[in-house]
Amino acid sequence: MKKQKRNWSVLLGAAFLMATSAVGPGFLTQTTVFTQQLMASFGFVILLSIILDIGVQLNVWRVIAVSERRAQDIANLVLPGLGVLLSLLIVLGGLAFNIGNVGGAGLGLNVLFGISAETGAMIAAAVAIGVFLMREAGKVMDRFAQVMGFLMILLILFVAFTSAPPVGEAVAKTFMPDEVDVIAIITLVGGTVGGYITFAGGHRLLDAGIKGRDALSEVSTSAVMGISVASLIRVFLFLAALGVVSKGLTLDPANPPASVFQQAAGNLGYKLFGVVMLSAAITSVIGSAYTSVSFLKSFSPKIQQHENWVIIGFILVSTAIFITIGQPVRLLILAGALNGLILPLSLGTMLFAAYKPKIVGDYRHPLLLTVFGVLVVLVMAYLGGYTLWQQIPKLFA
Repeated sequence: MKKQKRNWSVLLGAAFLMATSAVGPGFLTQTTVFTQQLMASFGFVILLSIILDIGVQLNVWRVIAVSERRAQDIANLVLPGLGVLLSLLIVLGGLAFNIGNVGGAGLGLNVLFGISAETGAMIAAAVAIGVFLMREAGKVMDRFAQVMGFLMILLILFVAFTSAPPVGEAVAKTFMPDEVDVIAIITLVGGTVGGYITFAGGHRLLDAGIKGRDALSEVSTSAVMGISVASLIRVFLFLAALGVVSKGLTLDPANPPASVFQQAAGNLGYKLFGVVMLSAAITSVIGSAYTSVSFLKSFSPKIQQHENWVIIGFILVSTAIFITIGQPVRLLILAGALNGLILPLSLGTMLFAAYKPKIVGDYRHPLLLTVFGVLVVLVMAYLGGYTLWQQIPKLFA
């Protein structure tokens, strides 16, 4: 009974780590902007992306668990050097997006207390660092992610209720949309399970000892819970935004999600946005730093021995870049384009590994998950490559 209780705590922790890593400043903005563009039909995009997200996470987490190896080690077994490339992409993307996450946390504190975004970023970084200074940092990280996740759900649900969205229309258009936006679907999939987010929960379970074929049921449960939490936040934010835009109110293009909260609940709503932005950003800072460093542990025993200090260094570097340079646009553009390629590369590698006996033994991967995975790999590879091709000229403009 004690083991079962301990496992549930870890499973919830991994699920919320993955979910809150996904729910960052970009997540809030994307959801609001797409709702403004597609109105109630955005519900269909959310539904389809949820199905694809679950397929991605079940594929990746199960292979990590059954092989009892981190993603970079699996990749190196598939093709020597592939794990190094994957690690480089994950860490580069994680660092770039962490600069944005730190900035988002600073913005949240700016909304709440009127302090500068730079000062807010330093305070948020100190809180994130404090988590990894704790004696049992893993457990503290799990609990912190759960508390912040529940807080975001409650606050966004309140704003959704206040904005009085046309729920009936949203439900109807979820299954019979007026239009289908493929780019929106791919953007949501990449934003929810792309880059380092793909591995956040899987690596957390591995570090906590939830691994092996006997643990596959627990791993699958945790993966579905993670997507469910992120999706619940997405749905509530969609309804909140829909309630505002369906009344013909205009959102501020400079900060669409803040505009939704303010239009729905006045100054109180604006302050609640500050809490949600801070919660979303600081949990993403923690998730990004933890997962990025987990990709470096295979390359040096010293990194594994001093993991928490390396994570703290990662957060400090992200914060220093934000304070001194701001959010470097070119780096973020490149990282965003690379992020579109990380998912097909990482998922494709996991699918290939799922059928290599030297990695997974005599484990038989479910055919339906393979079909789902191959579909996502093909679509994301095409659109990720197209996006990168479009963005390269901007880097040298």
